[in-house]
Parts: sequence; C-alpha cells; structure tokens
Amino acid sequence: MKTPFALLRSFRAAERKSLASPDADLLALFGAAGPTAAGVSVGPGSALAVPAVACAVRAISEACATLDVKVVRREAGRGDVEVPEHPALPLLRDAANDWTSGFEFIRDLAAQALIHDAGGLAWVNRVEGRPVEIIHYAAGFLSAEYDTAGTGEPLYRLQGRALPAGDVIHLRSPFGRSPVSLARESIGLALTLDAHAARLFGNGARPSGVLTVKGKTSPDAIRKIREAWHLAHGGSNSGKTAIIEGETEYAPLTMTSVDAQFLELTRFQVLQIARAFRVPVTMLQDLERATWSNMEQAGREFLVYCLEPWLRALEGALGRALFTAEERASGLRTVFDRDDLTRADIGARATAYSSLIASRVLSPNEARRWEGLPPYEGGDAFANPNTGANQPGASAPEDTGRVAEVDV
Repeated sequence: MKTPFALLRSFRAAERKSLASPDADLLALFGAAGPTAAGVSVGPGSALAVPAVACAVRAISEACATLDVKVVRREAGRGDVEVPEHPALPLLRDAANDWTSGFEFIRDLAAQALIHDAGGLAWVNRVEGRPVEIIHYAAGFLSAEYDTAGTGEPLYRLQGRALPAGDVIHLRSPFGRSPVSLARESIGLALTLDAHAARLFGNGARPSGVLTVKGKTSPDAIRKIREAWHLAHGGSNSGKTAIIEGETEYAPLTMTSVDAQFLELTRFQVLQIARAFRVPVTMLQDLERATWSNMEQAGREFLVYCLEPWLRALEGALGRALFTAEERASGLRTVFDRDDLTRADIGARATAYSSLIASRVLSPNEARRWEGLPPYEGGDAFANPNTGANQPGASAPEDTGRVAEVDV
C-alpha cells in the first residue's frame, strides 16, 4: 500500500505528464486548440481562411441579418400584433449603437456563434429600465461561466465585472460547440490541401523530374548542380528547354494516382464542411451537380433545416435580454419575417395575389401591404372582382332607373 507521500508523488507525475502531452479535452478546458491530425492548428481565425468555411458563415449570418425583424405581442383572437413603439425595435432595425447598425449587429452576433464555442455575446445597456444601446464585444471580453451543478446556468462577466443575465444576449451553437470546433479535422485537412496546392504551383514543391549524375560526386558538387538547375529551370522558368552537360541524365516524373485524386479530395472536404454547418453544398458555390430543380429544393432545405433553427435561437436570445419578465409574460417577443426568403418572382406573386383576393382570403390592401405599397380607399373589402351579382358576397349592380331598350 502506497504512503500518502507516494500517492502525492505519483499524482504529480501524472499531472506533469498530462500537461506535457495534453489531450483534446484538456486543451478544450483551457480554451486552447492543438494541432489536428493533418498537422495544423484550427481556430476561428485560421478556419475562416478556408473559402468554404467563410462562405458557410456568411450564408447563415447574412441571411439572418437581412430578414426584417419585428416586435409583436400575441393577443387572443388577433394573433401577433406589431408593437412598433417598443424601444428595442430601433436598436435591431436601425442602429444598435453609435457605431454599429442593426444589420451588422445581428450578422456579427450570428457569425461569432458559428466560429466560437462560447457563442455570440452582447451587452444591453439600459437607462431607467429601457434598452438604449446594444454593444457586441469581441471574443474574450465578455465571457460566460457555468455552474458546477450541471444546470447550465451561466454567469456573465465583462472584463471581470459580473453582469445580470437579463442584460446579456447570448447566442450559442448546438452541443455547446461551434461547427468550426466540431469539424476542425476536416477544416485542418482543407487548410493542408490549400497549402500543398500553393506550394505545388507557386514554389515548385513537386519536382518535374530527377537528375542522375553518373560516377562519384561530392556532396558540394551535388548541391551546386541542384542550385544551378533550380536557378535555370525553377519558378517562372519552369517548362523551358533543359540542356545537360557531362555525365548527367534527366528522367521526367509522371503524375501519380494520388496527384490525380487531389481535386476529388478537395471537393470532398467542401462537402464535409457543408455537412458541419448543415448548408446545402450548392450554397458553397459547388455547382458541379446543380440543376434548376435541385437548386430550388436546396434553397428550401437551407431555410427549413439550417436557417430556421438559428432564427429560433436568435429570437429567444433577443427576447431574454431585450424584454423584462413582465413583458415576456404578456406575450411580447421578437420575430423575423421569413417571407423575404420564400418570396417568388413578380409574376408568381401576381398570380397568387389574384387567386387569394378572388377567393376572399386576402383583401387588396393586405396584398399591397405585403408588397410595401400604401393602401387605397375601398381596398379593405373582401370581394371577388371577377364575379357578377349572382355570386355570394358580390355587390349588387347599381340601379340607374333606366329601362333597357329592346329591338323588335
């Protein structure tokens, strides 16, 4: 049986070993990211250097920011009624603060949640209980610490100062980890492939052939031959005619099967990154198998399976910080107008409006409001403009008092 001192020594030895060779969980605990299996470190900054990652982050964050946001209250028998006078609405639509527009705030908040495990964090500045500005901080300035009881309740700190949870907008990714963190191996391989291609075409990383020197040659002579060959036929001189003197032979190298599969492997990494962000691969500009029909279906899948969960999480995060508990209890909430994403072309919209107005589902003024047009007098009536007096709901013809003349 080991003595307490022996146990302490073995514990310290294990501690030194674990800190010398930390595993992924230990690195995640301290907020560090070790190298991937491809040999590169992947973090928020390096991940955005991969065009597929930057495209996915922009597709989601900018789509969220382009939608019109509203403050509504759900009322019995009336549904959602807009509340345009609420002080939070100008912060989301116009300017979150003196240097950030509402569009930039929502875009940057969603982008931060997509690349940082801590999520997107912003502080709501209140004066006499009313929100007057929203400040989105860079990663690390505003932090969230979680209790040890397993409830997930956060404690927010702004440069060491504790903040009430009701004053912090916190948007998080599923599983408490960002897509960049979950797909770091795929992103690391994509970075490695990009670096290999850059070296291959920029610096001649792959030799075009082999020079064989006959006879015994000193290392210094081989070095001089190599330097002279690279100076004459490397870089911008690649492809020029080579002239070899003395007992030297040149054998060109052919492309291997690994080189031939480089492009396929690069495309596969784009597909892996699309899976991590749940974005259709066609939205990452991979149009190899795109058609008119599957592009339209991919747009619907992006809205339903990718963007809708982020919009729901964003609406919840905004509501928790911008409204008081009493306001939330009264049915007050923020909503994003999804109609902008499902908006058809003008011909399809005109056909749909005509059908809805004729079936008395919409009034003309309601259709004009959807198009951003002002109402006109008499446009609130639910009447079919295509029917006569014998149809239910149609207005009777005006009686002028004249008798119709009949030819005999």
